[in-house]
Amino acid sequence: MSITTIAIDTAKSVFQLHGVDAAGTPMLKRGLRRDELLPFFEKQERCVVVMEACGASHHWGRALIALGHEVRLVPPEATRPFVKKGRKNDAADAAAILAASRHDVKFVPVKSREQQATLALHSARTLLVKQRTMLVNAMRGLATEFGLVMPKGIERLVELAADVDESLSGEEKRGFGELHASAAELSLHIEALEKEIVEHARRDQLARRLATVPGIGPINASLISATVGGNAGAFRSARQFAAWLGLVPRQNSTGGKTRLGRITRAGNSEIRTMLVLGATSMVYRAGNWNCATGAWVRGMLARRPAKLVAVALANKLARIAWAVMSRGEVYRADGRRAIAAS
Repeated sequence: MSITTIAIDTAKSVFQLHGVDAAGTPMLKRGLRRDELLPFFEKQERCVVVMEACGASHHWGRALIALGHEVRLVPPEATRPFVKKGRKNDAADAAAILAASRHDVKFVPVKSREQQATLALHSARTLLVKQRTMLVNAMRGLATEFGLVMPKGIERLVELAADVDESLSGEEKRGFGELHASAAELSLHIEALEKEIVEHARRDQLARRLATVPGIGPINASLISATVGGNAGAFRSARQFAAWLGLVPRQNSTGGKTRLGRITRAGNSEIRTMLVLGATSMVYRAGNWNCATGAWVRGMLARRPAKLVAVALANKLARIAWAVMSRGEVYRADGRRAIAAS
């Protein structure tokens, strides 16, 4: 019998392969160098190729699809239960990836080069924002040592820099000046990246529809569009999409008693963070809303802390985003009433 499924444990230099036939009998166990992988699959009969979803798996997935193979990417958390205890090596990992693919698991779609290029912009922006935050915190600490206190907010950095120039001598403000110059340079790079991301949000049809949802701006819309793309149908419901983002409570239920805890924080942390930030901004402006969502937020704020309400609102935004993606429509605040009237 011929090989029908091959699992690949990707690596930097040597890739481990584990192939089976239709009955699940092992037919292939070998390692291949990086430059040997594609020539091997060029000669291999068309089969299903399974890999663990990671940064490089999308590149190899596109290359193998071009050769006519069917590629399935398995989430990393789905393979862990199948790794045999005490046998952690590349060959065992390949076997675990294959075992996970034969069970009830949701596969990760292979991203296109355009999607990965857009996500690279988002990754670079996130890293630069973190570095700028580190620099700003360092400047706040140095200024505090000389009795200068900076209020919260990146926009107050200019005021702190002016106070430092007036209050400190040349030697005292030298270190602060170096950090301030680095932070200013990072701000320019962040602005350039955000400009490119906004341009993508204007060009992409899905991102333009997502941007109609309150609390989802162009950066959020571009991120969701580049991550999910046209694969919203992979999620059976809006709740499943919110669960994939880690915005639903963790369950610990038994004996008919339902116990809900904190959000799971599973899935894509970047989208979850951006949705929570957008929801937080909406919560602090809830008094200006004259709609059902605004009334719901104000009612929640009367009973719950603002951060909890922001996470609950982010859950709602995720579900609305799924509806917009899956139905191919734009957001309508009176959508439920319009559907009922029709």
